[in-house]
Formats: sequence, structure tokens, C-alpha cells
Amino acid sequence: MLAAHPCGARRRAGLWRAAPKCKEAAQQHKFTAATQGHMGEQHAARPIAPVRPAPIPFFSLLYFSEFSSMRFKQIWGSGLSCLALSAVTLLSACGGGSGSSSNTQVRLLNASVGYSSLDLAVNSTTLNTGVAYGNVGSYASVDINATSSQIQTTGVGATVANLTPTLAADSHYTLIAYGWGGAVRNSLLQETETAPDANKSKLLVLNLAPDAGALDVYITAANNSDSLETATPVDSAIAGGTGSGYNTLNSGTFRITLTGSGKPSDIRLDLPSVTLESTGVATLVATATSGGRLVNGMVLKQQGAVSNLPTTKARVRVAATLAGSASVNASIGGQSVLPSTLAPQIGAYTTVEAGAPVLDLRVNGIALNTSNPTLKAGGDYTLLVWGTAASPQLSVLSDDNRLPTASGTAKIRLINGLSGANTGLGMALDYSSIASNITPGSASSAAVVNASATASLLTVNSPASATAIYSNASLIVPTSAVFSLFMMGDPAAPIGQLVRDDR
Repeated sequence: MLAAHPCGARRRAGLWRAAPKCKEAAQQHKFTAATQGHMGEQHAARPIAPVRPAPIPFFSLLYFSEFSSMRFKQIWGSGLSCLALSAVTLLSACGGGSGSSSNTQVRLLNASVGYSSLDLAVNSTTLNTGVAYGNVGSYASVDINATSSQIQTTGVGATVANLTPTLAADSHYTLIAYGWGGAVRNSLLQETETAPDANKSKLLVLNLAPDAGALDVYITAANNSDSLETATPVDSAIAGGTGSGYNTLNSGTFRITLTGSGKPSDIRLDLPSVTLESTGVATLVATATSGGRLVNGMVLKQQGAVSNLPTTKARVRVAATLAGSASVNASIGGQSVLPSTLAPQIGAYTTVEAGAPVLDLRVNGIALNTSNPTLKAGGDYTLLVWGTAASPQLSVLSDDNRLPTASGTAKIRLINGLSGANTGLGMALDYSSIASNITPGSASSAAVVNASATASLLTVNSPASATAIYSNASLIVPTSAVFSLFMMGDPAAPIGQLVRDDR
């Protein structure tokens, strides 16, 4: 929803775009709602009393770094009459009042699952050293006139991100490093949000897991497992790299759940018991997982400690690619992941407990004698049931459904679920090979290809056939898409099915 500022600035999901020449209007407008709890619509149906946030004034989405080589393009925080100032002068103009100081406080939060430990250096001085994943460093003083900064690996000191943020004097900032090895991004949180009244608490949600897509936030009674189908989200459609704005809620202990946008049953992170302190201000940071679609969580208290709250779940799907129309059904840890169905069939992902849960896999009603798969928290997996009904086999495939890091690209991989011959398959896009010698029961690595709005030709070839055994001459390759092409059934009459995995 868009909210209008008196001088033409607009906000969506915490995004302000300030209109020019509105300084006087901003000075006249006191942002009373914003500075006294972001009052708005009440949601009395829930056991808490969330208040829809008014437009985040001053900074939300001012600077945000897409990749490590770019300057900041996102600063999260709040302020009063500085909205009308230009983005270039905004922070320094609204800082520590009448130029009494040129210093401010900065610390590093390591939310990058790709790095076990990171350092922060500013103006050639190391401020934080050995900040482990899920931890935050101590504040250190920074001259706002000399802010050239580097996020570095601990020990080696290799720089993984360069930035030169504009900072306000006499303030507090947490620099959040997130993303993956070789693709670190960063976001700056200004920790000066006004504390709410007694028995109230403020919560900001940052979606720093772009691979997961847009997220909704639900807050309900603690330690319950009720369906969210009839619940109302506190905030919705929080896109990757953006935030919710501060929500003013009742203080207490609650269940906080992040779901796919518009899909209350598509749970990405479920925190059964999170305490929101009276007069407290906190930020829930959603961060990446190895599979891409689930998220980890960190709760950062304003100017305080961080709690690392990783997911304990994994996602599993069953792909029954057997020849001969065999009946297949499966459950993991007593939870159904594929109801009885005739092969070939590719099931949807189901969220299950990570670890080594008991797998009950049946082909034509007969249990398959196999070991239980090991599922890492945050991972996505395909249980590939291939071969024949008389001799079924199981392969556990790890699925990397993270989005490609390069703009204008997509990812495609080949999964060979054909029965019988051990012949390796190859895959080509527009006559360029992107996979080769993929044997039955295995998958290729994901090939990064150029996205295209015009039709491309995707083919699969086998040494046993003089012609392509699969051909799609009208494939549109959207940017940031993730595809898996399953080859299924009898090699004499193969069936190909292209599946979009990033949805």
C-alpha cells in the first residue's frame, strides 16, 4: 500500500521516495504517528495488538548494496524532518545536532552463511575482528568524514565487500553482511528508533534472503502449531532486500512465522517462542539457507545483542520416474511427502524436520529397503525413485535452488531418471552443451545461462539415439529462473518434464 507524504513523497513496504523542494513541508509535518509508535489499523483478532506501520520516515531504503563492489543503497532507521533533504546530504544533515561531533558508532553483524568469520575495517583501521556467523561485533567510533570501509575474511584479510557509506554524527549503526561466498551483499541499519510505550514493543523485519522471494509475517500465540490459513499477517509481500517498517505490537512472547507471500501454508521459518520486550525495539533479519527457499532468522535488539535462530527444517520432494506405471507413495518421519500416485510423477516440496528421519518408501505397496536420508537444515532435496517396479532404486539429490548471482542469467540442470541402460545423457541450450554424461539416478550441476525473452531450443541427447530424445523449441528463459529437466520412464520412450524450482 502506498502512503502519501504532504510534499509528494511515497512509501511502499518501507520505501520512501522524497519529492524535491519539500523541505519546508517536511519541517511543518511533525510525523507524530511515526515517532509515537507508528499508529494505524488494529488487528484485534490476534492475541496481540499489532499496529500497521506508518511510513518509515527519513531512511528506509535510502541505500542498499546489491553486490560487494557497489556503494550502499540502503539505510534502515528513522528520523523526523530530514525526509525532504536530498539523498546525498540526508544523513550528515540529520546527525548529531548542530555539528557538535564528527564521530558515530558502527559495528558488524555477520549474517553471511558463506563466511564463518568476518572482520570490519574503516579508514584502514580494523574495528571488529573474528565476528562469527550469527554474531555481532562491538561498537567502535568512526569519523563520519572518513568512512571508506571493507568487510574482510578473518585471518587472510581478503576483502569481500567495499563501501563508503554516508553516516550521521552521534548515532549508532549495524552493518549487516549477508549472502554467499563471492557474492556478499550488505545493508546498514541505523539504530535510533524511538522506544514504544510500556507494554508495547517494536519489530522491524528485514528480508535479506532474496533467494526466498517475497515473505509474509505472522505473529500468533507462542508455542502453537495452528494453521495460519485464517490468520492475518502483520506485514506482507516483503521483497528480498527490503523491510517491513517498524510494527508496534504488544510486548510478550509469541510465535513468529515467515511464509511465502500469499501462501500461509508455505512456511519458510517458524520460531515458536520469541520474546518482544516492553519498550523494546528489535529487528528480525531473515537470511539465506543452502537450499534457497527456506530462511534462517536472527533477532537483533536495538543497540544490543543478537540471537541466532536458524531453521530446523528441510524441504523434500519425491520424483517417481519409474518405467511401467508403478504406484509410488512415501512418508518421512511419519509425514506424507508423496501420496499414492502412478509414475512418472514429480511431487511438490514438503517441509520436514531436518536430520535423519525415517523414510517409508513403497513401490506397488512393497517397502523399499533403503537407509534413511540425511537432511541438512535449510536444504532442499529430491528423492529420485527410478529404475523399474521390479527393481526400484533411490537416489537422494541435493537441490541448489538459490538464484543466480549474475544479473540477466538463469540456472538449468538435468536429472536422469530413466530406467535401464547406464548411458549418460547430454543437454544443450541453443546448440551449446550445458551438461554431459549424466548417468541414470544422477543430476548435473546447474548451468548458468543467459536469460532470453525470445524462444530458445533446449535438447537432450543420448548416444543410443540418432536424434534428440527431448526437444523444446519454444523455451523462454526468464532472468533469475531456476529449472530442473527430469528425464523419466523407459529409455525406449522417454518422457521429459521441465520444472521451475524457484517458485
